[in-house]
Amino acid sequence: MDISQNGRRPHITILGGGLGGLAVGYYASKKELPFVIYEARDRVGGNCTTLKHGDFLFDSGAHRFHDRDRRITREVKELLGADLKTVDIPSKIYYKGKLVTFPLAPLDLARSLGLCTLARVGLEILRGRLVQAKQDGSFESFAINTYGKTIAEQFLLNYSEKLWGQSCDKLSPAIAGERLQGLNVRTFLMDSILPAKSRPRHLEGMFYYPKFGISAISEKLAERCGRSNIRTDSRVTGIAHNSRRIEAVEVNGKEWVDTNEVVSTLPLGYFLGAMRPAAPQRVLDMAERLRYRSLILVSLFINRSLVTRAATVYFPDRSFPFTRLYEPKNRCEHMSPAEQTSLVAEIPCQREDGTWVRGDDELIEMVRSKLVDIGWITETEVMNASVRRLDYAYPVLEVGAEPAVREIRAYLESFANLTLSGRNGRFVYSWIHDMMKFGREIIGQYCRKYRDAGPPIVELKMPGGKGMNTQRDETQQMLSS
Repeated sequence: MDISQNGRRPHITILGGGLGGLAVGYYASKKELPFVIYEARDRVGGNCTTLKHGDFLFDSGAHRFHDRDRRITREVKELLGADLKTVDIPSKIYYKGKLVTFPLAPLDLARSLGLCTLARVGLEILRGRLVQAKQDGSFESFAINTYGKTIAEQFLLNYSEKLWGQSCDKLSPAIAGERLQGLNVRTFLMDSILPAKSRPRHLEGMFYYPKFGISAISEKLAERCGRSNIRTDSRVTGIAHNSRRIEAVEVNGKEWVDTNEVVSTLPLGYFLGAMRPAAPQRVLDMAERLRYRSLILVSLFINRSLVTRAATVYFPDRSFPFTRLYEPKNRCEHMSPAEQTSLVAEIPCQREDGTWVRGDDELIEMVRSKLVDIGWITETEVMNASVRRLDYAYPVLEVGAEPAVREIRAYLESFANLTLSGRNGRFVYSWIHDMMKFGREIIGQYCRKYRDAGPPIVELKMPGGKGMNTQRDETQQMLSS
């Protein structure tokens, strides 16, 4: 489809080179739309990247690609070809020295909890369906009413509090995402009576994973975008507007770039703070309510061929400083040398708390000692270790945050040429396939908008007949005054 048939052709300024921004650029390139991606770091991929330590590869989190949108899956398969592998290995929950399959399955629960407890769980789940208990809109009431008090207390609430840094009565049910769809009345009964081959497939067991790590997806997207369309080491430091349109963005505090269409994947609070003139105080106050969770990765490099047989292991017990741990080699054999492996533990925290500023040696010892205590590794097997810190890892979906997000987004979306995308840009809990879907939809909207456009645009003019260069000069004067 030629959307420039009327002489109008949007140029898209994409703020942020994570998966959300790259997906927009990828779909723009497929429609031959001009665009530039501005990324603050020296690489693309954001917090979904593959890191290297000697001969070891490991991702910045327990990333996987799930088949949740057939069109997106086809796109990713086309991008990676034979380098996208199918992995069929379950995730586990570490519970009192045992590994329980996650999402929770009745027969596995019976082995871990005992038949009497399992029967109580079944009754709690059934009661939750038959009796409409009063809910207060929190994840705590959602978890108890959906999965029963036993499951909620043993597996869900402690873990969620560790992950999000907030009590579950203050967290939104949206934090559950799609992961907790496995245990309901139907699957409880079917898993209990059907043979293993006939039981329903759950979310975590089968997924796609690229050879040599999750970065392969962002690298292929960047390749299709064209490296000339991506500017790394380019932090957005200012956003000029006239209350109706975003007119220019400042890069690295010194260069102003005129804009036509803008897609932002920047954290909402960061974007608002960069606006010139400043956003309304009420909107800025709303942004102050939003919190983002940071993440510390502690990686141990082990002189053993394998430690676990799980995609990811979750640790709800508060005595463990980490929320989950994964063994990259279980995703792809190329992530570690043949006779060695690695374990990567995730420690969520806030930048302002004491965990974020702890020394690397202390963090490594926190993880190493716990894994030695539970018998997973011995002290002599740990050859080396590393610590990586990731900011803006997750938006914290608290009760009361949704109205604030709606108001912030309503304000930003009132700008005729601004679209929000990405996990942080939309303040949503989202996965890789969601990032791709957002990008596809955004470019589809541009195609419809410009296909039906009027006469050609010769030059964007500012109020009073001033061109963009004049506005840029005035903005620079305003910021320097």
